[in-house]
Amino acid sequence: MQGSWLKRLVLGGCLAVAPLSLVQPAQAQAEVKTPYWASIQRDEAFARAGPMATYQIEWVFRRKNLPVKVVKRYGEWRQIEDPDGWTGWMHSNMLSRKRTAITKSTVGAIRSAPRDSAKLMWRVERGVVGLLGDCESGWCEFDVEERNGWIRQDQIWGAGEP
Repeated sequence: MQGSWLKRLVLGGCLAVAPLSLVQPAQAQAEVKTPYWASIQRDEAFARAGPMATYQIEWVFRRKNLPVKVVKRYGEWRQIEDPDGWTGWMHSNMLSRKRTAITKSTVGAIRSAPRDSAKLMWRVERGVVGLLGDCESGWCEFDVEERNGWIRQDQIWGAGEP
């Protein structure tokens, strides 16, 4: 998977990313059962082979706000799964409970309301990260740098049940 489109974006991409203003502390994360959605809250976050700082760093994420799925917990460590299905361990202080999503369609349509017939507001290409709002009837509110609208849930990763 090292050659996948997302890995190249994670290391070198500069696609639009919505700002995150609130971050919940690791204590709040400890109360949640796995799996659950989270996002990377740092500009540079290390994923390790195991749940301790002594384990080798396997990947460096350089994509703040990237959605991840937390699949296991071990103390202050979280085993995450990224949008490509890669897993590694990350310290909880590098994660936020702020919900984000990433587009997985080649081109996604952002509409004014949650239906195919609604006005087309703008389009997003694959790999755009945005804040995730409410989801209903297969549509989710999606906000990229304060430009918002509705996108089909099947066009994003990070929505629905983890």
